[in-house]
Amino acid sequence: MNEQARFRQAQFAAMVGVVGNVVLAVIKGWIGMIANSKALIADAVHSASDVAGSLAVWIGLRVAKQPPDDDHPYGHGKAESIAAIIVAVLLFLVGVEIGTSSFSSFFQPIEPPKMLAVYAVVLSIVVKEAMFRYKYALGKKIKSDAIIVNAYEHRSDVFSSIAACIGIIAAMLGETLQAPWLVYADPVAGLFVSLLVLKMAWKLGAESIHHALDHVWHEEETVHLREAVLSFPEVKRIDSLFARQHGHYVVVDLKIAVAPHLTVSEAHEIGKRVKEKLLSLPQVHNVMVHMNPYDEQ
Repeated sequence: MNEQARFRQAQFAAMVGVVGNVVLAVIKGWIGMIANSKALIADAVHSASDVAGSLAVWIGLRVAKQPPDDDHPYGHGKAESIAAIIVAVLLFLVGVEIGTSSFSSFFQPIEPPKMLAVYAVVLSIVVKEAMFRYKYALGKKIKSDAIIVNAYEHRSDVFSSIAACIGIIAAMLGETLQAPWLVYADPVAGLFVSLLVLKMAWKLGAESIHHALDHVWHEEETVHLREAVLSFPEVKRIDSLFARQHGHYVVVDLKIAVAPHLTVSEAHEIGKRVKEKLLSLPQVHNVMVHMNPYDEQ
């Protein structure tokens, strides 16, 4: 898949998230007020935050697809990781807001929600799970941290909607079973939703920061790179090989040892061929080769 096709798919997925979340946030917020459900309103806020997250991903993707320039000779791939961090921070703030709102409900009289709230939550679960599966598969396919994090935003919304649904139904049953205390199952569900969101935000944020801080591939991930380099008989030894993660692609820093009697021109030609070989491999966008004289000691 070429770069243009990759970014077209990624940006389309981000816009699907924006439109889907706007529609769900409006529906859940409106029905949450009509049906008197704190859990559904909290779930609507969660969906609204996903709008900002999807927009951050879309902007990050647009920046990431820009070609290298004088200020950014390695390209703009890290813009995707930065977008993923922004999404994680937004998700964390929403978790705090949902938790605060739900907790305050325990100190004021509330009424059980109406059945309409259940229908809205079920709709949200179906739509959000479909969006998660679509974005997660695409993110893995095109190796985009931002799209994968955005997919997990949708999955966290699925969990929050399930929790909201349980709380809404329990609160409604309280009236039927003459157990008025069950009405507080609705805000309890809201608190549970906030904990889920905070946990997801922490996990995704940690992963995104790890990728943004010049994370290098582990040795087992570089086996194919090493095999490609050693396929040249002129290369006597690999002194060092680092594949630095740079968004959806990697930059390879390579030091190889060649026969010490070679001329500068001959060593340069070998390095050039090695670089071309590595650049032909998936995800490799830049290669820097340093030549060392081979010493058996």
